[in-house]
Parts: sequence; C-alpha cells; structure tokens
Amino acid sequence: MDLIGFGYAALVTFGSILGYKRRGGVPSLIAGLFVGFLAGYGAYRVSNDKRDVKLSLFTAFFLATIMGVRYKRSKKIMPAGLVAGLSLMMILRLVLLLL
Repeated sequence: MDLIGFGYAALVTFGSILGYKRRGGVPSLIAGLFVGFLAGYGAYRVSNDKRDVKLSLFTAFFLATIMGVRYKRSKKIMPAGLVAGLSLMMILRLVLLLL
C-alpha cells in the first residue's frame, strides 16, 4: 500500500479545506479537492502496481508547478513553498519507484 502517496493526497485535501476556511475561495477549494482526489486515486493505482505512477507523477508535477509559481510570486513558505517542496519530493520518490 502506498501510504506516502495517500498521506500526500490527504495533506493536499486537508490544505484546500483549511485554505477555504481562512480565505473563503470556492474555486481554490474545488481545485484543491479535485487535485487531492487525483493524488489519492494515483496512490491507489501505485498500491496495485508499483510501476503505474503516471497519474501520481502528473498530479505532483502539476502541484509543484502551480505552487512553485505562487511561491516565487509571494515568497511565502506557507502554504505555497511547503506544497511545492513536498510535490518535488513526491516526484523524486515516484521516479525512484520506476528504477
């Protein structure tokens, strides 16, 4: 079972809910829940087949890109820098699974 992948998905989902409570941005909540769902489904697929990392890799790359741009713009570690860093670590982990 891909516990790290499920933890990553839970963190993204929880972060989107927390961000909604603080700021009230409905589009951000919907996007965060959708990306969290994709990350969770990707972790489920990796749990069944260690080499099936396409969806998880896409999700982590997407989040690393979006949150990396937000971090560069705002220079704030929370939440953009944290999510971008975790997404980069997730990409590295998934690439290592393929080796």
